[in-house]
Amino acid sequence: MSSIVRQRIFLVLLAAVAIVLVADLTLQEIMRTRDALPAAAEAPVEYVEPVVATPTLFRYIEVVDSCGPYFEGTCVNVRSGPGEEYTVVMQLRTGVVLKVRETLEHDGRTWYKITFDEPIRYPERVSRNWYVAGEFVRPFEDVGVLDLSGDVKASSTKRILVDRSEQMLYAYEGDVLFMQERISTGLKSTPTPRGTFTVYKKTPTRYMQGPLPGVSAQYYDLPGVPWNLYFTNQGGVIHGAYWHDKFGKPWSHGCVNLPLERAQKLYLWADVGTPVTVQY
Repeated sequence: MSSIVRQRIFLVLLAAVAIVLVADLTLQEIMRTRDALPAAAEAPVEYVEPVVATPTLFRYIEVVDSCGPYFEGTCVNVRSGPGEEYTVVMQLRTGVVLKVRETLEHDGRTWYKITFDEPIRYPERVSRNWYVAGEFVRPFEDVGVLDLSGDVKASSTKRILVDRSEQMLYAYEGDVLFMQERISTGLKSTPTPRGTFTVYKKTPTRYMQGPLPGVSAQYYDLPGVPWNLYFTNQGGVIHGAYWHDKFGKPWSHGCVNLPLERAQKLYLWADVGTPVTVQY
């Protein structure tokens, strides 16, 4: 090999070594610079609570210290204003449930102003404001009217059986008997319809009035009928009855009447969508 070739090979090797040395020095400088930089702050992981829709609650009162179903005893007076000086416009029996519009204090007493936000068949019968004194009632809160049009899911295991011949109501959850109670279904002239239905609406109070065109010519005026489970579009309702104690025999205009405490228990248990079977 000539001296010229050996010299060129030597120069190439020398250049390669130089390149390696420069690359190594550059890498070391990069590492030193990175280590000298402050550590980047890590953003904390934020936990977002799931949004749970809270149902709107409305205020109600239940009359608990008043006269009995036949007005025996001292009845609670409804007055046209928040005080004893105002006119008596109605008397309420024990068991009436009413919706509250406003709570007021007057002369050291609590008064509840009543509202009727459901359709009233004969509105001329309610021509003045209604106020009820607080010492005769139990205030409570409830979601109000529930129906199948809302986002309501019924239990698939609950069912209600109404037996007209026995005048009994049975409520089941699966095969377990939840309630067995004497009832009053419709009179012969206004029978409770037979068939299989569904609780399509429930409401803690309803103003019921008669006559009912095409059904009954009888006059009646029943404010605050409590614990209503609607199962027919023609007005078939399971509810509490504060105006009689004839449970075990037909006594209604087509509804299914229950004693007050049992009606409330059934109302709180039953879902919208619960099947209702009415048999003879």
